[in-house]
Amino acid sequence: MKKICTVVGARPQFIKLAVVSRVLRTRFQEVLIHTGQHYDYNMSDVFFREMDIPHPDYNLGISGGTHGKMTGQMIIEIEEVLLKEKPDMVLVFGDTNSTMAGALAAVKLQIPVCHIESGGRIGTLDNPEEVNRIVTDHVSSLHFVCNPSCIEHMVKEGFTDSYYLVGDPMYDAFLYYSSRLDGSELQKLTDFSGRPVSVPERFYYMTCHRQENTDTDEKLDQIFQAMEMLPYPAIYPVHPRNHDRAQRLVLANHYRNIILTQPVGYITSIALVNRAERIVTDSGGLQREAFFARKPCVTVFNYVCFPETIANNCNQMARPDKEDIFTKLNANVVFDNDYQPFGDGHSAEKIVKKIGEFLL
Repeated sequence: MKKICTVVGARPQFIKLAVVSRVLRTRFQEVLIHTGQHYDYNMSDVFFREMDIPHPDYNLGISGGTHGKMTGQMIIEIEEVLLKEKPDMVLVFGDTNSTMAGALAAVKLQIPVCHIESGGRIGTLDNPEEVNRIVTDHVSSLHFVCNPSCIEHMVKEGFTDSYYLVGDPMYDAFLYYSSRLDGSELQKLTDFSGRPVSVPERFYYMTCHRQENTDTDEKLDQIFQAMEMLPYPAIYPVHPRNHDRAQRLVLANHYRNIILTQPVGYITSIALVNRAERIVTDSGGLQREAFFARKPCVTVFNYVCFPETIANNCNQMARPDKEDIFTKLNANVVFDNDYQPFGDGHSAEKIVKKIGEFLL
């Protein structure tokens, strides 16, 4: 049986891993390497438990530090695992430091790299993930494209024979786990002290973690002011590194429309997506999940990550400015139920089939 080493390290990768690994293990031996990039229980362990993901064979425990330090240490330790395991392929997801480190460690050992979520581009190297995407694509042998807009970038960069449009594993996961929600998921929400949070009947769902939105009081407070202007409360699970700033701003300004909670696992998050009136986020994953659920979304980011989501105002880009966010949250939105640019919910099967053909 052929052996594949899969490298993951962050929340979006765990979600894709859950559906791909389930199919992959029916045909291949999978060795799972967790870099440790997301190490907090609510950012890592809970995903493995809730989504029934196999326990990692290796957990490298690498997190924090500069991009260079983190990536360099990952390359060193992933290489050690690959030398020991001698896989036939290395599989990576998305665009994190873990992604690029896994790809670089493998290609230098002449191990073929398979990249799931190839071709995503926003057009600026100011974004660290853009660097990871470009480098990973250019050292990979097999490229799986999740949405049609990425094909243009693949062709432009010369990948004419190695890419396959398969759909988005995140859509597979959203369909699979949404069908298993039983209504109890929102009871798991807790505040910063660990006490249960009372969930209002109607609410907005907000996430905000990018450094460019949370590195100053002014930017995050502009987002908070927009949420405070809305008719219903906003539920905001806070990333650990943003905990202190968010709590201080809410208390200092006596905001009553913002419900701060501990980070949530995937199951609770998609329950929030499915129940929310609208969504405000800076997450690449959550803007897609909003689209999957047919929920209007405002993404606080300077660049369009997924052009398919912005049709008919379904997903609108906004600045960290209260008026811009508020105006766009109140825009008219029309979803076309026949428009399914992220596939048919069976991307994992297509990915594994193509990997099998490649490794013959």
